[in-house]
Amino acid sequence: MFSAMDNSSVAKHIYIYSPSGAVRDRAAFRRGVKRLQALGHTVEIDVDALRSATRFAGDDATRIAAIGRAAASGADVALISRGGYGLTRILDQIPYKAVAKAIHKGTQFVGISDFTAFQMALFAKTGAVSWAGPALCEGFGAQPEPDDIMEACFDDMLVGQGEGAGWRQPIPVAQAQHTTNARLWGGNLAVLVSLLGTPYWPDIRNGILFLEDVSEPPYRVERMLTQLLHAGVLARQKAVLLGQFTEYKLTAHDRGFNLKSVVRWLQGKVGVPVITNLPYGHVQTKVLLPFGAPVDLVCEGRDVLLAWGHLPR
Repeated sequence: MFSAMDNSSVAKHIYIYSPSGAVRDRAAFRRGVKRLQALGHTVEIDVDALRSATRFAGDDATRIAAIGRAAASGADVALISRGGYGLTRILDQIPYKAVAKAIHKGTQFVGISDFTAFQMALFAKTGAVSWAGPALCEGFGAQPEPDDIMEACFDDMLVGQGEGAGWRQPIPVAQAQHTTNARLWGGNLAVLVSLLGTPYWPDIRNGILFLEDVSEPPYRVERMLTQLLHAGVLARQKAVLLGQFTEYKLTAHDRGFNLKSVVRWLQGKVGVPVITNLPYGHVQTKVLLPFGAPVDLVCEGRDVLLAWGHLPR
């Protein structure tokens, strides 16, 4: 499906913090910490990582402060404990300059799901590159064990050797595609759409937009894609990459309307390539993607290659 470069793990300092939902599965949290430690890394846990206030990992001020501590930690990686919900309500108070400064000094901010809001706003405000990848609990705390492909991609990011990802589509493209130097951006579709029209929306043109979601039935996925279509966002991209859309249920009312229906509809509506099966989303086997980095995209037949070369650590 894809290849990550084979390299031996190098011990790094990983800071765990909780900017979104409260950690309910503390066993997964502990498993994730132990797994990272078993890989040789030093794991620092934010003082409020396991706080809880209703559905959130502490009140807004607590989670804002946690982001600030992650930026000041000097860690190689700032990894969220989990997604959920909570970042959109504090986007106006995140210390973006401090985060961008930390990234410039070598801290990689990594996350998934609700973390899309952070990544969108960070790039809109500073242009800093972050990583769409695992969270601690769903990634490194997975049972029976973390996915080896995800871990290999994470390890590549740590040592600065990750140069891209490749995968296969179920259906070959009619015409080969080759896009160069396009800005990669995207993430969770529902979170991304919620920022449209706000100051936290990065106006990226001629980019490559990747999308995934969880627990959203096909008609709701199509409705959100329709919003991006009517807003002109999709037409301004060089390509759209559809990742994994999981954990939804079809009903009798759908009568054959499924994700394949949505993909066919989108391919017929937008005048840019729509490429499927990107190995990213709320699934165990996923690559890490550099949000905001320039990338090249090659698609021939069923084979797809997304390449970004060496990025600063």
